[in-house]
Amino acid sequence: MGLGIAILGATGAVGREFLTILEQRGTEINELRLLASARSAGTWLPFRDEELAVKEIAADSFDGIDVALFSAGATSSRRWMPIARAAGARVVDNSSAFRMEPGVPLVIPEINANRIGDAPLIANPNCSTIIMNMAVWPLHRRHPIERIVVSTYQAASGAGYRAMQELHDQTRDVLDGQPAVPKILPHQAAFNLFSHDSKIDESGYNDEEIKMVHETRRIFDAPDLGISATCIRVPVLRAHSMSINLTFCEPLTEQQARAILESAPGVALADDRTSNRFPMPIDATGKDECLVGRIRRDISRPDGRGIELFVCGDQLRKGAALNAIQIAELLIRGKTKASVTT
Repeated sequence: MGLGIAILGATGAVGREFLTILEQRGTEINELRLLASARSAGTWLPFRDEELAVKEIAADSFDGIDVALFSAGATSSRRWMPIARAAGARVVDNSSAFRMEPGVPLVIPEINANRIGDAPLIANPNCSTIIMNMAVWPLHRRHPIERIVVSTYQAASGAGYRAMQELHDQTRDVLDGQPAVPKILPHQAAFNLFSHDSKIDESGYNDEEIKMVHETRRIFDAPDLGISATCIRVPVLRAHSMSINLTFCEPLTEQQARAILESAPGVALADDRTSNRFPMPIDATGKDECLVGRIRRDISRPDGRGIELFVCGDQLRKGAALNAIQIAELLIRGKTKASVTT
């Protein structure tokens, strides 16, 4: 017997990825309800050899729904979450609305599925936070980390479906000798890169960087963990990349780090020095696993406490939709007492 599942934000990039992943994983569904704003209502989306209509979100949209997957932005989540909860649905929210709220679990299933319990609302972390920590957590769990310095190379997919289309269009325009006019992103995306398009606070860090800091500390239950991030938008369609420098509390060899990552759930090594082939967005696109490579000792640290990594992960999959669906599957199965890593 299947369950009732609702997707809020069904026409967006993550919403469409929800459909793809649910179909691929063969999730048992009694009713799948696709929801969006009035602007997007009436769209038809493919699912399991049929076309499903997207309906405008309304007060009764969650009646009879067991699990609601939200990916329509923080404002929409704050408005509709209480209504979904009042209807009896458990909500997995992909926005930033509830990530730092006490009592709301912030979950990456491979790390802290045990925190879900019977929570009515579970927050999905930021995409960059998820992708980074798929590689960092297995190391930290075995050998505590003192400091993380990360630089991200973030794809257009992080800004949504229209930003992806804008990169397509601008690339054609530039190659045709036409000006690349930014409409969704603040600067030309094609053949360019720029600081992440989020608000910068008085510290000089932008929202994306601050999210990576605070969310990682919360997920790791490590409030004093040193983290510094620099987030950059690059002309890649989908799959975020990251250069990560780790300082451990005690010495850790390259061989030890590689052995830990080889057995880490949700991680695949791409570390071929002979062929000079390492994680690339084109290889991570469409994959559930995050690719990890360039594993090496930080030669600036003679004490042996530094390790360097390069990571690529599909922002629309593990960075967003897949992580939320993994949480939903744990809700459905009731298997939330122990982390899926055990």
